[in-house]
Amino acid sequence: MIEKLDYESAGLISGLEVHQQLLTAHKLFCRCPAGLYTHTHDGEVLRHMRPTLSELGEYDGTALMEFKTRKEIIYLLNHLNVCTYEMDDTPPFLVNQEAIDVAIELCLAMGMDIIDEVHIARKQYLDGSIPTGFQRTAIVGMNGGMPFHGRTLSVTHVSIEEDSCREVSDKGHRIVWRTDRLGMPLTETVTGPDLRTPQEVRDAITLCGLVARTTGRVRTGIGASRQDVNVSVRGGSRVEIKGVPKAAWAVKLVHNEGIRQVNLLRLRDELHRRGWREPGDVRTHVADVTDVFQSVDLGFMQRAIRSGGRIFAVRLEGGLGLAQWPTQPETTFLDELAGRVRVIACLDEAPIVLSGQQMPEFPLKHRTLERLRRKLRMGENDDYFIVFGPEVDCRTAAEEIRIRFVDALKGVPQETRQSLAGGFTTFERILPGPDRMYPDTDSPPTRITAERVEAARARMRPTPWARFHQFGAWGVPPETTEYLIRRGGVALVDAVVAATGADGLLASVEIGQRAKALHRRGLPVERLGATEWVQIFDLFTGGQIPREGIQMLAAHMAANPGRDAQASMEALGIGVQPREAWARELSALSMEDYRIDKGDSDGKRLRFLAGRAMKLLLGKAPAKDVADYLRTRLTQEASR
Repeated sequence: MIEKLDYESAGLISGLEVHQQLLTAHKLFCRCPAGLYTHTHDGEVLRHMRPTLSELGEYDGTALMEFKTRKEIIYLLNHLNVCTYEMDDTPPFLVNQEAIDVAIELCLAMGMDIIDEVHIARKQYLDGSIPTGFQRTAIVGMNGGMPFHGRTLSVTHVSIEEDSCREVSDKGHRIVWRTDRLGMPLTETVTGPDLRTPQEVRDAITLCGLVARTTGRVRTGIGASRQDVNVSVRGGSRVEIKGVPKAAWAVKLVHNEGIRQVNLLRLRDELHRRGWREPGDVRTHVADVTDVFQSVDLGFMQRAIRSGGRIFAVRLEGGLGLAQWPTQPETTFLDELAGRVRVIACLDEAPIVLSGQQMPEFPLKHRTLERLRRKLRMGENDDYFIVFGPEVDCRTAAEEIRIRFVDALKGVPQETRQSLAGGFTTFERILPGPDRMYPDTDSPPTRITAERVEAARARMRPTPWARFHQFGAWGVPPETTEYLIRRGGVALVDAVVAATGADGLLASVEIGQRAKALHRRGLPVERLGATEWVQIFDLFTGGQIPREGIQMLAAHMAANPGRDAQASMEALGIGVQPREAWARELSALSMEDYRIDKGDSDGKRLRFLAGRAMKLLLGKAPAKDVADYLRTRLTQEASR
């Protein structure tokens, strides 16, 4: 089992597909409001999906796989955010031009070539996430890049497309979707396979997110940005990890996928060593063994039998030990089989698939296992697998077990895998191919003029790398700059520096780090816009409040919307006093309660007095001036 991986020697490469919801008023192909989420519904629609031929007369393999699941698809509709377009009962409206403009800005930020005409295509999806069975999508820009770790991260293209439904539940052959998110405009940014470590994948996701945030025209929050991560190792195949919600999660997911692929390649070599090279070499025999387990006291089997289901066994000739072959950390090839069976055969009650070598772990009588082995005509080097449920599903499961072993002959099958907590993945579907794409004859093309591109260029804000350079010159820590970009704080810093002449480092730290601390305390500092921050810094640069007063005013104004900085200063009773006034307040300050230890430094005494002094003078005197006053006083007392 490989648990540590030298990424360079393994030939790990990765690329991204970053999906970002756009901040538009309406959806992409209708006039329903975008971003209006609901938790109730007015009606339901039942659909069944079937595949269609591509323009070249071919079926997409993923569509055929989804068709085998025989899913009953339920859509929950709320009249506030869906119309007949989402249900494919009305042709699409003209594409949302606001979404195209945002996509153009995103492309320009990454130095891309903007195409002359936006042509809408259909991308087939039969998992039920889109009621039409396809997603409308269009490429806006191509051939770009971003500065990344001292080199350029290539961006192959940026598309606009409509978002899918939100999954409510998926049990057996029934899947339920909520349609409020359906049709919201997205951009999809696709990078080249330029990333070489899991940490680079994390950093690239963060960078793509910062570029999108820089436009100021994208949605934020959980689900507003989702990443698909493509991973392969030398000798393997492209595997897509679907729906990575956070950049930090990518590190473990990519690491474990690299380990999985290396282990699958080793399994391929073991299969070849056993003489399995062609699909015909994988020989399975399927038998209904319900009678063997009829009286066995295992809850999952008895539930299957009581509900009219069956128990099937699949004998694999020469397959002894293969199910226990390690793949991801703490998982085995048996989990690969279970993933296929769960998705395609819709048998989702644990343990889903049992292997023969697991059976002794259950409280089964010896004669039951012997009877099973005789019925299956087990050879010394054979193994078997048990599935249970409706007969049709069991037969589908038996075939999928065989297909997964056939796929193992090539090493790593091309798959889309679902990300799970803890950095693991499980099978979601076969990786789609080009046969699922075809033109959308319902939508006319949109011409992109040079004037429109230049108008978008004029609206652009500085790129993240320009911001890192600018703020870095001020001495702002990179993590603070990143936070300001993500939260829209750079525009606030710009406004404050331009209007008040405040120091850029000071403004960045106060609006970034210190405001972030206020937010963690539950104060809604996001209410403060450029006007409020300029008012606060006007008082500071005008000498009316000390630096400590900046956050005091920010906290008060956030908690009291509509109150300006001057009124907040008066309400708090703060404001810089003349030196003579606050010095008189400190004249009686003593070292009382200070525990003197041998060897205490003057600095420790100063910190003790300064702490007491700032409690008295918070917001009324600059901390630096107070410290200088106390230092002078201590020196004078020591010389007496």
